Amino acid sequence: MHTKSCPALLVSAPSSHSGKTTVTAALARYWTQQGKKVRVFKTGPDFLDPMLLEQASGAPVHQLDLWMMGEDNCRRRLAEAAQEADLILIEGVMGLYDGHTSSADIARLFAIPLLLVVDGSAMAQTFGALVYGLASYQPGLNVFGVVANRVNSAGHARYLQQSLPEGIHFCGYMPSNDSITLPERHLGLVQAAELPDLDQRLDLAAEQLASHGALLLPPASEFSYPISNKTWNDGLNGVTIAVARDAAFSFIYRDNLQLLQQMGAQLRFFSPISDQTMPEADALYLPGGYPELYLDELADNQSMLHAIRSHVQADKPTVAECGGMLYLLNGLTNKEGHRRDLLGVLPGEALMEPRLSGLGVLSASFPFGEVRGHTFHFSSCQIRAETTLEAQHPVHGQPEPVYQQGRLLASYVHWYLGDQPEACLAWFKP
Repeated sequence: MHTKSCPALLVSAPSSHSGKTTVTAALARYWTQQGKKVRVFKTGPDFLDPMLLEQASGAPVHQLDLWMMGEDNCRRRLAEAAQEADLILIEGVMGLYDGHTSSADIARLFAIPLLLVVDGSAMAQTFGALVYGLASYQPGLNVFGVVANRVNSAGHARYLQQSLPEGIHFCGYMPSNDSITLPERHLGLVQAAELPDLDQRLDLAAEQLASHGALLLPPASEFSYPISNKTWNDGLNGVTIAVARDAAFSFIYRDNLQLLQQMGAQLRFFSPISDQTMPEADALYLPGGYPELYLDELADNQSMLHAIRSHVQADKPTVAECGGMLYLLNGLTNKEGHRRDLLGVLPGEALMEPRLSGLGVLSASFPFGEVRGHTFHFSSCQIRAETTLEAQHPVHGQPEPVYQQGRLLASYVHWYLGDQPEACLAWFKP
């Protein structure tokens, strides 16, 4: 079995909002500036963090999620990255042990050293106790080091460093600084393309981390390809897929696009906000995003609405996920109570809610097999259409209906298609 060695770190924390993304981005930017080729992955079903990490590293960022992708697919992605990278960084999800499959599970399975990010703003020696607990709660983990975040002074940092258990490196600290804090909104971080000063923030974060500690790397880890050698068919040769991509529709897995291209499809990207019409295409992909933030722009673009409406009404393949599904409805009302008519090809209304309406990993059984994904939305819908099946949480949680009308497939689910050629054929082939 072909193996390749490469230094790697999985960046995790006790909880969300500890600073994982900022620290991962700072490390990616710093080591990239030193001339290293850095490949970054994001654990869990997230679209916003990868946008920032791509900007920091200058390279595409892919998911690494055991439940959604499977072990072999994760192993293949890591082995491919190790062939070209000088350093692999993996940003964890939530807290170290949180989730149906956790960051700890990935670190243990692939023998990847951990770098913990701990908010030290309101503690001193308890910092070490918390790190000790995270490192020893479950066996089989290698906690290489820790970065202290939101530190008040150099003296404060010394207290935190001196409290660490033996064998765990202090890999620096990030001071409290609003200039490097990444802004957020209701679905998470603000999109990278919407931050005109993002490069300055990333440069400053890298500089702050480099000037407040030793940027240590662990010994190289070994990455090997899975025993199974999965290949993709070329069943989408000659098929053109129009993919919505702009500030309103940007939540899509890179793996999905990569597999469609590997199967022979030609992808043509367009903006429902600013383009006058969609490209000529055999199929249409409307991913999730923030249609509620661009409601007037989408509703006012009548020529685009007409073009997409004509495509769907001609019964051409159309896949709509979350925000893409809202775009298909008769209308959407934002949180200020402002409503606009939209496509009207899926009968129903959507309303933005003040709190989270759906969250969790999901799977659905189609005639060709199971497809997995996740849901995360602040809207509710009243849709007057037949529900063909439901996407279910593996343990608990609210199921999400899946609507199929002719060649239209719509749901709140963000589907992971990175190893699902059967789904790609069923949903996109004319």
